[in-house]
Amino acid sequence: MFNKLKKAFSTFIERASRVLTSKKDLEDALEDLKYSLIESDVAFEVVEEIADSVWKSVCEGIVRDRRGLVKLMKDLVKGVFQKTPSIDIVDEAYKFKPYKIVFLGVNGVGKTTTIAKIAMMYYEKGFKPLMVAADTFRAGAQEQLRIHGERTGLPVFMGKYGADPAATAYDAVAYASKRGYDVVLIDTAGRMHVDVDLVDELKKIVRVIKPHRKILVVDALTGNDAIEQARFFNDAVSVDAVIVTKVDAYERGGVPLSIAYILGKPIIYVGVGQGYKDIKPFDVDEYISKIIPSE
Repeated sequence: MFNKLKKAFSTFIERASRVLTSKKDLEDALEDLKYSLIESDVAFEVVEEIADSVWKSVCEGIVRDRRGLVKLMKDLVKGVFQKTPSIDIVDEAYKFKPYKIVFLGVNGVGKTTTIAKIAMMYYEKGFKPLMVAADTFRAGAQEQLRIHGERTGLPVFMGKYGADPAATAYDAVAYASKRGYDVVLIDTAGRMHVDVDLVDELKKIVRVIKPHRKILVVDALTGNDAIEQARFFNDAVSVDAVIVTKVDAYERGGVPLSIAYILGKPIIYVGVGQGYKDIKPFDVDEYISKIIPSE
């Protein structure tokens, strides 16, 4: 997990710590670091900020040795995540009834499975969740969520194919309110993220439902495409938080860092397997420990 990004940071730290007194050698090491970070799915904007901060800190005498370099790297990465707001969708669910979450993301990222995982998480914490199949156009979309419902034993609100997704979501919220559901988890369409009709559809759902949170689901393994999807959905409907799937099989490592930096929104959960309990809160300190060597 994250091995490529860890190698990029480790190689740079070992190399740079030996040449801190030589600006030319440090400059060469930073250029190589930039390429390695980009190859590890770190967005260009993040790469530039890291490189500039290292250069400035060394030139100003703030960083003088390997220990200082490691600390700086950790502080830079942590600083990115500290700029994102803190969101606890479990704590928030106690404050509203029903608590409404709209899930966003393109097809194939594991969005529907993630919804089932989140529903199971809520159920195990004592909530009564309702999953909603609001993708009323893609063949098999409704059945996919229904199957998850059968496997988890949790209820699913099904719409009719061809029906207005916003109307389906609205009916689901009304249904949940009448029957005492605590949390409504709404699955939306995920056509290609350049689809203008999809954007209009999502905007309508958000306008009608007024969700408490809009959560984007991205697949870490898609790398830079996940970052572009994050930009697109955030520009379209302003996401509140992100869940990154398939992290357990992700070697490059940069997607969480890049998305947090570009969106300024928190990574709240990561998918770490196929089971319904294979999801866990994103831990910044754990992430840093996996990508930057110890002092």
